[in-house]
Amino acid sequence: MSQSPDKSIDTTSSLTAPEEHPAYSAEERHLLLRVAHESIEASLERRQISVDAPTPHLAEHHGAFSSLYLQGQLRGCVGYVFPIASVYRTVMETARAAAFDDRRFSPLQATEAPHLRISLSILSPLLPIRAEDVVVGRHGLLVTLGAHRGLLLPQVPIEHHWDLRTFLEQTCYKAGLPGDAWKTGAQLEGFTAEVFGEAGTEQR
Repeated sequence: MSQSPDKSIDTTSSLTAPEEHPAYSAEERHLLLRVAHESIEASLERRQISVDAPTPHLAEHHGAFSSLYLQGQLRGCVGYVFPIASVYRTVMETARAAAFDDRRFSPLQATEAPHLRISLSILSPLLPIRAEDVVVGRHGLLVTLGAHRGLLLPQVPIEHHWDLRTFLEQTCYKAGLPGDAWKTGAQLEGFTAEVFGEAGTEQR
């Protein structure tokens, strides 16, 4: 797999609350970030790569999001909320989808790929949570009401300097709901995420 030398990988930092016992080692984090890049490059080159996880740990099923950045600006973000595949395959698929299928952005061009920086968020299972129990910077949120569903990752309110109320309201807006839907019948679920990425994945 190719990895340009200027892409320093920060395999210890997390944008969420500090983790005493990270689920993924520095080696595993490095591998997941490399396969994210490889998946994008393989799509650009119209070739196939193996989706088989190299270790039993990376074969475990987890939801995950891949966030792509160019020059500190978001270039795409796609994820699977639910654990429908191995974390290894999920990272591959979501990185590729973030590069080419995020409708907020034009498909990634080959000239952009060498400059791409990637951040990964590996999700815990979702559990019902009360609004007063949400910890900004630790919990991500999923708001659901009927066919409306909106999700924001734990790092989003930190990046935007939101307080708890704003975080709740913005998650409702993401779902296409009124900002107070979390108080008027919408289901609120929380999760944590192990977040790690390359230098340059901090939004400006």
